[in-house]
Amino acid sequence: MAGRFSGRAVVVTGGGNGIGAATARRFAAEGAAVAVVDRDLDQATSVAQELRSSGSRAISIHCNVTSGPEVGEAMDRVADEFGALEVLVNNAGLTRDQLIFKMTEEDWDVVVDVSLKGAFLCSQAAQRHMVQQSYGRIVNLSSTSARGNRGQANYAAAKAGVQGLTRALAVELGRFNITVNAVAPGYIATAMTAATAARLGLSPEEHQAHAADSNPLRRVGTPEEVAAVIAFLGSDDAAYVSGQVIYVNGGAR
Repeated sequence: MAGRFSGRAVVVTGGGNGIGAATARRFAAEGAAVAVVDRDLDQATSVAQELRSSGSRAISIHCNVTSGPEVGEAMDRVADEFGALEVLVNNAGLTRDQLIFKMTEEDWDVVVDVSLKGAFLCSQAAQRHMVQQSYGRIVNLSSTSARGNRGQANYAAAKAGVQGLTRALAVELGRFNITVNAVAPGYIATAMTAATAARLGLSPEEHQAHAADSNPLRRVGTPEEVAAVIAFLGSDDAAYVSGQVIYVNGGAR
């Protein structure tokens, strides 16, 4: 499996921590040159330095994925530095959980803009390079919350939108040998789920134990397990897979 992405250039947004950082590590371990893109440049730089210290080619880029000009500059920089842009992982996202009667317009806008508009802008900018190459892989991060979740009207709407965007782009870009798929994680042990636990007055361990009780595998997932599925969809092993949403949730219903 080592070397599956040798010679490939990969962009991971929200790559400074959690699932994004695990994904950057997975692609780098398999030979990719990785651009770690994040609004927190310090975190992105830390991950990129870690990858370089392991012998991989990696750069860090500060980018607000809700800004079209910033996104365009970031994707062009990747193509210039690596000579190509073949895989895009739209992972950037955040939560602003609140029940609907308390949710502010700002809470709605920031969550939808980062997760959904960000995926649109990054895909739009990346596909220009992919179309010229007649090759590309786009993997979007959705969530099981797309099915609806208490206190997450904004996040659920954004992640459901990501699934629709994924299917539409798969139809549009398939003729250029570009596949577009989405991964929808369930409960994954990250800083984001720890923040949700705190909002509910629970420790991360208590929250995870509760989630595990309703999971057929009786545990929560890890960022590395999500990264493995993302890497599959970003590889030539998934060359005939497009327009799909893969749930990574331990079989929960």
